[in-house]
Amino acid sequence: MTLRLLAACSAAALLSACATMEKAPPAPPPVAEAPPPPPAPPPKPKAAVGTFGFNVDGMDRSAAPGDDFYRYAVGKWTDTTEIPADLSSVGAFVAIRETANARIRGIIEDTAKAPAAEGSDAQKIGDYFASFMDQARIEQLGAAPLKPELDAIAAIKTRKDLSAALGGSIRADVDVLNATNYYTPRIMGLWVAEDLDDTTKYRPYLLQGGLGMPDREYYLGSNARYVELRGKYETHVANMLRLAGFSEPEARAKRVMALEMAIAKAHVSVDETNDVAKGNTVWLRADLAKKAPGLDWTAFLIAAGMNDQPRFGAWQATAIAGTSKLAASQPIQAWKDYLAFHTVENAAPYLSKAFVDESFEFNNRAMSGTPQQRERWKRGVDNTSAALGEAIGKLYVEKYFPPEAKAQAREMGENVLKAFAARIDRLDWMGPETKAQAKKKLSNFNIMVGYPDRWRDYSALSVVKGDAYGNARRAGLFEYRRNLAKLGRPVDRGEWFMTPQTVNALFAPSQNSVTFPAGILAPTFFDPNADAAVNYGAVGGVLGHEVSHGFDDIGALFDADGNLKNWWTKADMDHFKAEAKKLADQYSAYEPLPGLHINGQQTSSENIADVAGLATAWDAYQLSLNGKPAPVIDGFTAEQRFFLGWAQNYRARFREAALRRQIVTDVHATAPYRALTVRNLDAWYPAFDVKPGQKLYLAPAERVKIW
Repeated sequence: MTLRLLAACSAAALLSACATMEKAPPAPPPVAEAPPPPPAPPPKPKAAVGTFGFNVDGMDRSAAPGDDFYRYAVGKWTDTTEIPADLSSVGAFVAIRETANARIRGIIEDTAKAPAAEGSDAQKIGDYFASFMDQARIEQLGAAPLKPELDAIAAIKTRKDLSAALGGSIRADVDVLNATNYYTPRIMGLWVAEDLDDTTKYRPYLLQGGLGMPDREYYLGSNARYVELRGKYETHVANMLRLAGFSEPEARAKRVMALEMAIAKAHVSVDETNDVAKGNTVWLRADLAKKAPGLDWTAFLIAAGMNDQPRFGAWQATAIAGTSKLAASQPIQAWKDYLAFHTVENAAPYLSKAFVDESFEFNNRAMSGTPQQRERWKRGVDNTSAALGEAIGKLYVEKYFPPEAKAQAREMGENVLKAFAARIDRLDWMGPETKAQAKKKLSNFNIMVGYPDRWRDYSALSVVKGDAYGNARRAGLFEYRRNLAKLGRPVDRGEWFMTPQTVNALFAPSQNSVTFPAGILAPTFFDPNADAAVNYGAVGGVLGHEVSHGFDDIGALFDADGNLKNWWTKADMDHFKAEAKKLADQYSAYEPLPGLHINGQQTSSENIADVAGLATAWDAYQLSLNGKPAPVIDGFTAEQRFFLGWAQNYRARFREAALRRQIVTDVHATAPYRALTVRNLDAWYPAFDVKPGQKLYLAPAERVKIW
């Protein structure tokens, strides 16, 4: 297997191994008196449930695990936990993010206090945050920072002018295969990634965009909730334009809404977006005007900095063609109003209080039900970390991610890979030809833990103290140009797509890489001192999940080199699809809100990764025992601690509006239902004495075991 190496001999856990690589030095000459031995390191705290394990107090042990395992695991936590007023949901992920944000704030403020050379990362971190926090300066400026952009929009006269303005507005703000963002408020999104047919080179992918609400369903759905939100959105558009000083804001808002309705009709669904084979559509530069007439593509691409590109990916080809047609058919004034509104909307977090409050009222209160604005420092941390992520990440890992934590997480990752390889060997439904290809692919996996080997260079990013909006705009352009600069260069197989402080993880199918940032390697997901069964159930399940993404219904389409290439026999693929359909049906039966079911097909990849990842993590835990019996701790068996470690990390409470939004737009099932994947694992049944007749019981033949 291909694993990124640790820094040579830097981890304390590897000191003995490093010593074996060097010749022992000669003994020193005797001295009169030997120095006193160094003090022994303090003993690590003993693993104990409730301290370094899962939350016993949060359980509802009156519930029968076989009837309601989620209630059993987190019922009292659910009963007593309130959603903070500034959040739309609360859960394990949110708790770790809040802790990480408090740490990042300390790093930023400490950095700002220390002397820093002009142009250094420290100067940029300190000034970016300080500029955002300088509310007096921001109030003084009002909407003035937007004047150059709004003047340029007002000057649009022709369709060529319009095409140039649309091209100049796009940013590299989508990542389809990693599901980090499926829509962009700009007319199109750019994704620079490996060419799906040849991963040794990059390809620029154009994706659908242009909507101010999260998905086409919000525009086209007949549900009363969507109808209400459409009315609130039109009011919000008018309010934003009024604040920016535009005349006739209501008439402009109606034109913006009508245009976005037309864009939404051209868009494709989340399900269709997930169709990688369809997404792998290549358009040559010369074909753009034929395949997507309407835009002046030369003007568009010159403004976007891509006119020299010979070929493009058109991920949602029909949506791109439909939007391009609208550039020619819709009134120029409607497009000017649209561009003006989105310029104001995108800038709102960095403008005066009136803009911030109006943005919050619609985008947070109306859309997600959040009653209170987040404290300004939290928003400042988010924005500074987004702009200078790896510069902050470098300081974060120095302070909060010791080498021994990295070594232990890497060891868990290696056990997960070994366990997955063994699972492939044991498959009774897969033929030897497909197995050999699966093993070859697994051997090419690269697990990247904690932080990158090479840190990003921010020297080209200008940060000016007192220019909050200008800093944000330049940061967006910096990231866009950084992505454009990849085109024509060799692929960087070690690139990180998340910052070290991010509380998340991902699998990159074109690189066969799994990224585990330091941010997620923290309690409650991971604690170097915790009980191993809990660690393997929690972060081990996430590790297994990401590895399994290489073999889910999307990942399984990519070969050992990351190319979109079939490596399956027909019989094996047919079996795989049948099991995936069974799992999709299982999830489609869940009904988080009356009349609103989980879309099992939309969430298929993530559900496959959950069931395969948790099963793999269980096997990896067995490997970690090295044949020794698993201990019983505080009356809980290792099996019980493992499954509770998994379930408790998917505890969550949502405001109803936020829950509806996630079900419609997200490729993940909602957290409580992710916890229930345990019912597909044989080991869960004896662990909690689950019997036929109980609500969650599945007969052995009904349990989905894709890998």
